[in-house]
This record gives sequence, structure tokens and C-alpha cells, in this order.
Amino acid sequence: MAPSILAIHPGALGDVLLAVPALRWLKKQFPDHRLLLISNESVGQLLLECRLIQASLPLQGALCAGLWSSSIPDSAELRDWLKPCDLAVAWLKDEDRGLAAVLEHCGVGEIRIQSPFSPQLRSRHQSDRFLESLGAPAVERSADEPLQLSTSVVAQGRACLLRMGLSPDRPFVMIHPGSGSRHKCTHPEVLASVMVALNQEGLEALVLEGPVDEAIMAQLRQRLPMAPTVLRGQDLPIVAGVMAQTRVYIGHDSGMTHLAALLGVPTLALFGPTDPNQWAPRGAHTVVLQGTACACRSWEEVRHCEDKPCLAIAVGDILKAVQGIAGNGWKSTTPRNPSDYALFQ
Repeated sequence: MAPSILAIHPGALGDVLLAVPALRWLKKQFPDHRLLLISNESVGQLLLECRLIQASLPLQGALCAGLWSSSIPDSAELRDWLKPCDLAVAWLKDEDRGLAAVLEHCGVGEIRIQSPFSPQLRSRHQSDRFLESLGAPAVERSADEPLQLSTSVVAQGRACLLRMGLSPDRPFVMIHPGSGSRHKCTHPEVLASVMVALNQEGLEALVLEGPVDEAIMAQLRQRLPMAPTVLRGQDLPIVAGVMAQTRVYIGHDSGMTHLAALLGVPTLALFGPTDPNQWAPRGAHTVVLQGTACACRSWEEVRHCEDKPCLAIAVGDILKAVQGIAGNGWKSTTPRNPSDYALFQ
């Protein structure tokens, strides 16, 4: 079996995507090795489709339960997976060395385990912290190459758009009103006004609804004249296939926003209580908007802050930013009547 490099990342979508530059650096350092990933199943499948990794295992699956046994795993399949690894990198805490012991028992050559939140790391941006944990030089920390989706995933995205009544050949904006926490989201009334204004310019509006966005979607619907076109319940690669054909993406500090930015989509990231200098997606095609700098000293204060001036972002500022990052062609070339807008169907 070909030699391999293993990366283990237990985080959610956005956290794993912040480690993409580090995964790319590993591929560059070990061009003759297969890059394996143990992570959340959906993000592993996505990175497989992008050909960034060569194989993945779901961290929550039964096969990976043996990683925490502190001894040789019972699963022969897991042992076979680990045996060819010349290097294993795990971005997590392993205070009892249980994971390290398993990797050693399975014959992994070199083992590096460090949480990306370790106080030993000096970098500020989270992507740089992953790279720093590998010993990557600072010059390597500005890579901005988009993820490349397979043609089949893009085709599935186009088919999904057609099923929703949207033409991939017409410009449309994707808006994700949610995030991992409601405390990171602008008020739905702001996004509703943005959607109406964009539709008046002939730009289709497609709302991305995540599995925890039910409450904020209900608020958004209450503020719209008619039901919006909504993308929901699709596997992550298909969402990426749709997203790759988006003229502009608008979202908060969330995994979907990081995905849009990594796909090279013109991305507007609306930030509030989280620090964009640490968490914002990067790229010349990405713009970050924030109200006043968050003055809360802890997440507990954030949860009890009712006004949230850090999320007070004006509709006009959002529209101006959309026009700036979309450039020429952000509007439809065909004038439309309000009754024709996707938002009002």
C-alpha cells in the first residue's frame, strides 16, 4: 500500500475548512503520499470530491471508535488504515495521550498532536494557527487557491437549481441567514430588505437553510412579501455545486461562508461578536462587514447583549459591498417585472 499522511480534525465544517491551507501544505511537503482525513463525514466527502484528500473516515463512525482505546484497536480495517502512515497530525487535545498511544501501537511513523487553540501558537488567524502547528514558514500562510469541484458535482448543482426553477445561466445571489449561533446573525429584517432590493435589480434570490436555521428562517419569511426560494436538505457536495454557480454569496461567520470563499465565490461575510482577524474567510473576492467592534468581554456577555451594535450593518452598506465584489454583470441584463422575481413566486 502507498505511504500516507493522516490528518485528524474533530471540528465542524468551518473549522475544518480553515485547515485547508494546512492540508494543502501537507500535500506539497509529501507529494508521493496519499493524504487521508478523519473528520466529520460530510466535510470529508466534500474534500474527497475536491480531490484535496485521497480517502476519509467519519470521526463519529464505529470504525474510529478504536482511536480512543489507548491500545491496539480491535478493528483490523482501522489498523490497516493507520499502518502505512509516515505522519499523523491531529488538531485536538490529547491530555491523557490515548490517541497518541493508539497511533504508536499501529506503527505510525511520526505523530503531531496539538489543539489549534493551544496558547503555544502565536498566530492570530485560525488558518495560520493550523499551519504554525505544522511548522510551515510564514510565507506559506497566504495561499488563496480556490477549491476545485468535480464536474459531476457542478452538474448536480445545476440540476438542483433547475428543479427549484432557477436558471444557472441567470445571475443569482445566495443568502444564508443563519450560523452556528443566533448571536452571530444580523436581524432577518435587514436580510429581507436586501433580498427585495437585489430582486428589484433583477438578481435572483436563493436562501440557504441549514439544519439549525428553522427559527431564523421563520422570522425571515414573516418579513418577506412572498415565500422565498429555499435550498435545504441537500448533501454538502450538492450545496457546494449550487454555491459554485452563485454570483454573490452573503452569510455570517459560519462554515457555509468559509465554503463559499474557498470556492472562489464573491463572498460578503457579515461579522458581529466574533473577531474577523481570527475567523474571517480570506481572499481578494471576499469582503467582511461588521458594525462597531464588539465590546463584550466573554461569550456570556454576548448572549446577554440585546442591542448587539457589532451586528448593526446597514442595508445600504450590504448592497454597496455586493456590487463591489460582484463587479460587472452583477445585474441581470433582462429587465424584469416584480411579479417575475423568484422571491415573489
